[in-house]
Amino acid sequence: MIPARYSASRFPGKLMQDLNGKTVILRTYEATKATNLFDDVFVVTDSEIIFKEITSHGGKAIMSIKEHECGSDRIAEAVENLDIDIVVNVQGDEPFTEVASLKKLIDVFKKDTGKQVDLASLMVHITDQEEIKNPNTVKVIVDQNNFALYFSRSPIPYPRATDVGAKYYKHKGVYAFRKEALLDFYRLPMLPLEASEKIECIRYLEYGKRIKMVETNVQGVEIDTPEDLERAKKLWK
Repeated sequence: MIPARYSASRFPGKLMQDLNGKTVILRTYEATKATNLFDDVFVVTDSEIIFKEITSHGGKAIMSIKEHECGSDRIAEAVENLDIDIVVNVQGDEPFTEVASLKKLIDVFKKDTGKQVDLASLMVHITDQEEIKNPNTVKVIVDQNNFALYFSRSPIPYPRATDVGAKYYKHKGVYAFRKEALLDFYRLPMLPLEASEKIECIRYLEYGKRIKMVETNVQGVEIDTPEDLERAKKLWK
C-alpha cells in the first residue's frame, strides 16, 4: 500500500512533480510493482488527481472515504475488510525503494514464528552532522536485538560523550505491519509523544507494540522539499 496525499505542508503537490519524465507517485508505484514481492500493489489517496494519475497508467488505486491525519490511518481504512496477513507501506515520496530492502522486511515475518514482531521498518546508518541535526530527518535508536526504543526529530542519542562509538540511524518511512497491529493503531487515540514529535510510529511504541528495525544501505532520496526533488533527478540519471 502506498499512501498518497496531494497536499503537503513543506512541498504542496510534491507527488505530482516531474521526476525525469514521470510523476513522483507514478515512479514510486512502478518501482514497488517491479519488485515482484507482493500479491498486489495499491496507491491509497484522498486526491482525484493522484487517483487518475495511477489508474490512467494502468495502475491500481483506492480512494479514501474518511479524512486521515497520517498514512497508517489511510492504509488501515483501505485494508480493514481485506483478507490479508501482512501489509507493507511504501511512502509515496520514496521512488528509490528497491527489492533488497523490502525483501528484508518481509523476511522478518517469515522468521517470526512466535509472532513477537508487530511491525518492521527500515533504518540507514548516517554520519553527516547536518543530517543528524536536521528535524526533517527522523532518527531511531534500537536495543541489542534491533527493536526500536524511540524515534525523534532531535539527534538521538544526545552526544554528551563523543568517544563511545554511538551510531546514528535515519528512519526510512517503509513499514511492514501485521494487519492486527495496523488496525489497533487506527482505533487508538494519539498520545502526547506522537503529537509532540509528529512521528506516527511513536504511537505503536506508546501502546506497547514491538517494532523490529532492519538496517539497509540504500539511501535513496525522500522528497520532502524542492531541493530533494532536484537531488532525486540527479540520482535518477
